[in-house]
Amino acid sequence: MELNNHTFDEITVGQQAVLKKTLTDKEVALFAAASGDVNPVHLDEEYASHTPFKQRIGHGMWLGGLISSMLGTEFPGPGTIYLSQNLQFKRPVFLDDEIEIVMTVSEKHAKKPIVTMECIVSNQHEEMVALGTAVVMAPTEKMRVSAPELPKVEVA
Repeated sequence: MELNNHTFDEITVGQQAVLKKTLTDKEVALFAAASGDVNPVHLDEEYASHTPFKQRIGHGMWLGGLISSMLGTEFPGPGTIYLSQNLQFKRPVFLDDEIEIVMTVSEKHAKKPIVTMECIVSNQHEEMVALGTAVVMAPTEKMRVSAPELPKVEVA
């Protein structure tokens, strides 16, 4: 797979990028293993059944990780430097929820290649689950690179 970027000069206010992804049990297990966040509300159905959510929920920062992935691989893409993120969680993401992340360019810095993007995350019911802003230093040179192959990972 090839990754292409959008340079600062190509990016316009109002431009959008969209990602859809389903939260699976495997995604939760992999995120828990990688992050060390083994909060039982994410991993233990019995425990989660006694919480206000009544079932397991995904890690909030899984959404942050997806935003990071979008920024670094899709929009703006390779060469992007992630400067900051603010993210407010509005409702939980449950297993098998399909989430949609819409990032919209809301501001371009006049003198530096800094771009601010509004991030809105919704579920398959069109309910907002998170929102915030991401600030990046956009690439100034066009890039086209091969995506590294991900290693095979198994979770016991």
